[in-house]
Amino acid sequence: MAHIREAKFEDAETIANIHVSSWKSTYKDLIDERDLSNITLENRVTLWETVLRKPVNGQIAYVIENNDHEVVGFVSGGKERTKNYGYDGEIYSIYLLDEYQGKGYGSQLLEAFAASMERAGYRSLLVWVLTHNPSSKFYIKCGAHPVEAEKVTIGKGTYEETAYGWKDIRSLNKYFANE
Repeated sequence: MAHIREAKFEDAETIANIHVSSWKSTYKDLIDERDLSNITLENRVTLWETVLRKPVNGQIAYVIENNDHEVVGFVSGGKERTKNYGYDGEIYSIYLLDEYQGKGYGSQLLEAFAASMERAGYRSLLVWVLTHNPSSKFYIKCGAHPVEAEKVTIGKGTYEETAYGWKDIRSLNKYFANE
């Protein structure tokens, strides 16, 4: 049985490793190699140490551990950053090691995160996904609706992202309660 807990500062390097590994495997067919190599372990360790040392934007972060108590994925989010779409919460990142994808770990992470966001007073939730990323089907299955698409720069390339959202975070929590 997987175990979910709040991420701690000591998890920064592990989260960074998962972030880089998942980023490269998930986006290898969606992002040009020169832009993919833009994300490095060093800059991700620095990012996660900063996030976990002193969260900003009401940021919440959780990790999920396998049966051997090894961290195999994470989710992080907080206040919606654009303020353009009428959502107050946002998933900033959610990643799992390849071998744990499609096994319910992502659902468990999303469920814990959504419940925590609701407890923190958030009423709605948005997540940005590269438009051609197959993981968008996961969010749709969980009841999210496409909100908007826009261009984003990654490295030197320009790509399209689509925002998916739950106007009422309670609908996402009800989805998991009925699963």
